[in-house]
Formats: sequence, C-alpha cells, structure tokens
Amino acid sequence: MSASQHRPEEFDIVIIGAGISGIGAARYIVEAFPDKRVVVLEGRDDIGGTWDLFKYPGIRSDSDLHTFGYEFKPWKDRAAIAEAPKILDYLRETIEENDLGGLVRLGHNVRRAEWSSADARWTIDVRTADGHKRVTANWIFAGTGYYSYDEGYTPYFEGREDFAGDIIHPQHWPEGYDYADKKVVVIGSGATAVTLIPSLLTGEGAAAHVTMLQRTPTYVLPWPKVDFLALLLTRLFGERRGYVMTRFNNIWIDRGVVKSLRTFPRLGRALIRRINKKSLPKGFDVDTHFNPPYDPWDQRLCLSPDGDFFAVLREGSASIVTDRITRFTESGIQLESGEHLDADVIVTATGLNVRLLGGIDLVVDGEPVNLADSVVYRGTLLSGIPNLAIAIGYTTSSWTLKIGILCRYFCKLVGHMDAFGYDSVVVEADPAMETRPVMDLSSGYAQRARETTPKQGTGMWQMLMSYPQDAKLLRGPLLDDALRFGSTTDETAPAAAPESIRA
Repeated sequence: MSASQHRPEEFDIVIIGAGISGIGAARYIVEAFPDKRVVVLEGRDDIGGTWDLFKYPGIRSDSDLHTFGYEFKPWKDRAAIAEAPKILDYLRETIEENDLGGLVRLGHNVRRAEWSSADARWTIDVRTADGHKRVTANWIFAGTGYYSYDEGYTPYFEGREDFAGDIIHPQHWPEGYDYADKKVVVIGSGATAVTLIPSLLTGEGAAAHVTMLQRTPTYVLPWPKVDFLALLLTRLFGERRGYVMTRFNNIWIDRGVVKSLRTFPRLGRALIRRINKKSLPKGFDVDTHFNPPYDPWDQRLCLSPDGDFFAVLREGSASIVTDRITRFTESGIQLESGEHLDADVIVTATGLNVRLLGGIDLVVDGEPVNLADSVVYRGTLLSGIPNLAIAIGYTTSSWTLKIGILCRYFCKLVGHMDAFGYDSVVVEADPAMETRPVMDLSSGYAQRARETTPKQGTGMWQMLMSYPQDAKLLRGPLLDDALRFGSTTDETAPAAAPESIRA
C-alpha cells in the first residue's frame, strides 16, 4: 500500500456531530469560508442527534420552534412546539437547502483527538464500520451536545430483577413497543415525563392508566402549541419578516419570564400555583404534587402544550404520586409511605448522563486533557485547549439561540486569524479567578456532572444563560488579554493582536 493511502485526510475545520448544533455550525462556517475544507463527522447512522436518537411516544421540543429553529431558516409549520419528526424534516431541509449533504459523513465516531503545537493541527482518530481512520484539522468545532448517547441515567432500585414486567428508559424506547391497556408507572417529573404521559394515553393502543411517580415536584405550565401571533405576523409581513419579528418577540418574552421569576421567586411561585390549580381537577392536592422545594428556574421549567398533561389528570387516566421508592416488587413498586403501585410497565424517566465532547479523549502536546481543569471562555473556547470550540446551548431558553451567536463569534475569530497569519489560538484563565460549575443548575444531571465538566468564571468566562447578555458578549470586541495567538509559519508573528486593532 502506498504512503498516500496511509496519509490522513486533511481538513481546515472538522465539525463533530450532525445534530442541530453541528448542522447549524456547518451552514455558518461554509457561508463564512467557502474555500475552507470542512467536514461533519457523525458517529450515528443518521443526522439529527437528539431528534433521531429518542423514539419514545410524543418526543418533542420543550421550546418554541421560532427560537429553537435557526435564525436563517424560518419555521413554517403551524405548531410552534413540535414533535421530533417535524424537527428532523426541518434539519434535513436545512442540509438540502444549504448544500451541506456532501460534508456529512455518517458512521464516523470520533474517539480521540491529539493536538500538536509544532504543526498547529489536530490528529483525529475515527472509528467506522470498516475499521479505524485518521483525519487532521486546524480546528475542531464540537457540536456533540451535553449528554451520553450510550446510556441514560438510572439509579439503582432494589428488587429491580424481581419485577415481572418491562422496565424501559426513554432514551432506549423500543420502536413499536405495545403498551395498550397496560398500567404504566413513569418514574420522574421532568420534561420527558411531562411529554410522555399524555402521549401514552392518546389514540389507539393507549395505556389503561399512567402514574407519574415523583420524588420531587417540578414547575409545569400549560403553553399554547400554536403561536397565533406568529401566524398573524407571517400573514401580514411575509414568511421571512414575520419569522424575524416572531423570533425577536419570543426572545424578549422568554427573557422577561425568566428574569421575572428569578427576581420575584415568591410571586412567581404563587402565580404558577394559581395557574396549576385552575388547570387541575377540583380538590387536587396542588401543594403536594406541584410545589417544588426550589425557586422557579433553579431547574428548567416544563411546558405542557395546550395543557395536555393537565388534561389527562383531569380525565383521571393519569395520576401523580409524590413519594420515595422502597423497592421494586414482582407486580410494581413499593413506596416508603406503605402504598404499592401496581404496574405492567415501569418507565425510568430519571434523566441523562452528562458527557461533553461525546466522551472524546483529548491530548494536547502529549498531555491528556481533563475537562474539569478547564474554564469556558465566551461560552465556547476552553482554557488550555488550542483551536477547539464547543457548542453548548441554553438550558433556560431555546438551545439554538446560543448556537447562532456562538458560531458567528467563531467565524469572526477564525477570520481574524486568517487575516493576520495565525494558525493557533489558546485562552488562558487567571488561576486566581473564582470559578463555579459550567452547568449552574440544581438539577440532578447538572449536580452529577460537576467533577467531569469545565468550570465558568467571571466576565468573559461566564456561561451566560441570557440571549441579550450573550449577544452583547459575543458580538462585542473580538480581542482581549486572554487570547494567545501563534503561528508555525511566521516566527515573528506577535502572540496577541497589534494594539491598533485591540479592543
């Protein structure tokens, strides 16, 4: 075999992941740099990420698609909160309309990436169906999401092996699974449970009864599935302008809701309780089942499209039990209160395992990287790791809002490096800076990830969760003292930009 056949493929930018982040990043990058060699490596056999992985009934967005969709591609469907098949269609249209199909390589699972400062390049090990291969790149853009695709989080339940029925985690829902006329217990109270429960009770093949078993209540609000203002604006101003206006309006409404609830938590709690009480059957124990021990937006608030979750509670086809599990039994779940829940099927909607960068092993100049030692800069670069950007969206509003402004910042940074002859950049954090977890939430998945994920700090090192604040941060001056530029071709190139162009 010739040497050329052993030589790794060379790219300028490798995008890892063909989900909503990676596809969006590909569009921004190709538009900004039409002459660069760009590839999208996707480990699974189809595009879509989350929206292709999860198959449980009712899988949908938990944000409106006018902000969850891309700024460059209007969301045309009547439903503002949409199910996974519609989101997948939207992503496939994005690939087709922007001629990105030739960039995407499916079944290319990135396992390891090694950076060489001498070459200013990453060497990336990829696993495929045919074996292993290597590619090299000057930049890695990681659109890998924030959780493990391999396995969801399920705590240990004593007696699990005694249960005679099926135990399913929503992340691994069997396609075509028959739950008709069965008694189902869903363990968990987050967005997955709130989505799954009404879907299990809809149409032919519905479950006989579904019980939500929660240890801790969650804030849940009914929300219109159709955004009638969006339809009006589109009719009056056209598809493109109507979408822009709707997006602007929803960004600020979302920001106002989050800020108000966090500024006035007692008032917010009272308002949510009032809405819940009005949505639930008369005499329902709101203070037991809808009274979280934390303030609104300490964890993500769940939306119920057109109040479907509350509707099945009113009808009596679903119920809520707030208690702790003692053990699984042959026929269900024994609770600490002494109550026993009979079940044919138990669904463990107990969360995700957080895993940034898809679990890829990173090595910089021969030294393995521990992500927990790094600090996030402007929400995308990591201290001590050259030429690597990550895409982490918002947890308190639409994920994709951040991806757009983050990608524009990335393109601006790469364009600056090209203009001044740099081929590497790394950010350095002040070791004296006070830091805290990058996912600063009280949710279980965020708490479990504290020892394996990067930190955030202050100023440019904050992981902001507000689109207006982030837009100011990422659209502001490009350069500051944290950035260290380098060049392997010009030894006289300065480590930082000349004063004449510095912010």
